[in-house]
Amino acid sequence: MNAKHLSWKSFHVELIGGDIPAITGLAVDSRQVKDGFLFAALPGANAHGAEFIQYAVRMGASVVLTDREGFAQAGDFDVVYLVADDPRLVLAQMAAEWFGRQPETMVAVTGTNGKTSVASFTRQIWELLDEKAVNFGTAGVEGAVSAPLSHTTPEPITLHKLLADLADRGVTHAAMEASSHGLAQRRLDGVRLSAAGFTNLSRDHLDYHKNFDDYFAAKAGLFRRVLPADAPAVINIADPYGAKLAAEQTRPVITVGGKGADLSILNTRFRADGQDVMVSYQGEDYLLKLNLIGGFQAENVMVAAGMVIACGADPEAVFRACERLETVRGRMQHVATRDNGAMVFVDYAHTPDALVTALQAMRPHVMGRLLVVFGAGGDRDKGKRPLMGAAALDHADVVFVTDDNPRSEMPADIRAAIMAACPDANEIGDRAEAILTAVDALRPGDALLIAGKGHETGQIVGNDILPFNDAEQASIAVAALEGRI
Repeated sequence: MNAKHLSWKSFHVELIGGDIPAITGLAVDSRQVKDGFLFAALPGANAHGAEFIQYAVRMGASVVLTDREGFAQAGDFDVVYLVADDPRLVLAQMAAEWFGRQPETMVAVTGTNGKTSVASFTRQIWELLDEKAVNFGTAGVEGAVSAPLSHTTPEPITLHKLLADLADRGVTHAAMEASSHGLAQRRLDGVRLSAAGFTNLSRDHLDYHKNFDDYFAAKAGLFRRVLPADAPAVINIADPYGAKLAAEQTRPVITVGGKGADLSILNTRFRADGQDVMVSYQGEDYLLKLNLIGGFQAENVMVAAGMVIACGADPEAVFRACERLETVRGRMQHVATRDNGAMVFVDYAHTPDALVTALQAMRPHVMGRLLVVFGAGGDRDKGKRPLMGAAALDHADVVFVTDDNPRSEMPADIRAAIMAACPDANEIGDRAEAILTAVDALRPGDALLIAGKGHETGQIVGNDILPFNDAEQASIAVAALEGRI
């Protein structure tokens, strides 16, 4: 097993217990430690990683990275300690140096909604420009390489191992999603970014962040801390937090949004199967025929186009490529059509703002009624449940409240919190039954949005993940009602 000496002095750590040895690997899980490994004993929400130092030493760890609290808890072991004020940041830097290789052009996008779509659109544009590219995040790794991921933004060791593997496989361009958790936990700090993008900000993850300001600060960390000072930012200033973020930048910025932005959307004409969008950039106007549902998707496309342009691509070629973009799985995805022409869509919208945005975006495409099936996840921000109900009540014509991922909570309690804000909604706990009932209610000209789970292929009930796919269920419902099966 090869051993490496890392640039310890650049990591701002205090050395305790002897000389710094070469290490043979990195681990945050004591069960993955091997002889000569560095074990990162990090502070966590429920426990401190220092509890596992004894197991890591037993497995052969020779170096332990931790904070002062972790060092105080550590036992008397024959290892070298690296004590840091911010061990997560140090781990990210170490992982970047250990694995070394990354795709030549890396971008990251953050925001509450649209990250997956923007990352996918960015990758698709690069591919249409003949670059070997991937995007990765919520839906795993997609593009030139396909692989699953357990987190939207992987922890640093997994992330940098992935980046090195992508580089070794010839991937030159990569777009990644930057979650607020990942940014707050310093997972991206060793990534060499060429540009970064911001979509929008609305209520989400307040079960993790102390308050909304803390949530915004985590997102802003991509620009305040991770993105190099001379690397460009692409920011949607149609969102007030985007405008706030753009105003504080001293780096090059491409603003996106309506009139007045560098990359502006001048006008939109909606079609049943897409939209025609007039955009302006650097004094030139472009008419784009997008095969995408929802006005907000045009904003996502512009953020993606802006990042590709910021990385050096020709604007004309970028905008022509945009006309060939395909919708992202589980994001305003058309999944079925009834014989009467009524259409069914699936979207990942699982926050009040995202649900409002999705329903508002669909409305111009729909001649008849707009129906929605949705729920809310258990063990998450409970305050958003009545807000979800209110959003559906205000923006849909027919509402079906069902189960999402109840996790450890009683599903009926979650539905009750939603129903309090939309008491006239149809409450059907079984998600498959709710989808079938809603599909059965579709008339000519109607459209149905199934919201909340998007690309997911399982439903979390208790500690179990049961097979469930909204797109598949919708297709089965339509086929059954039309007598095709």
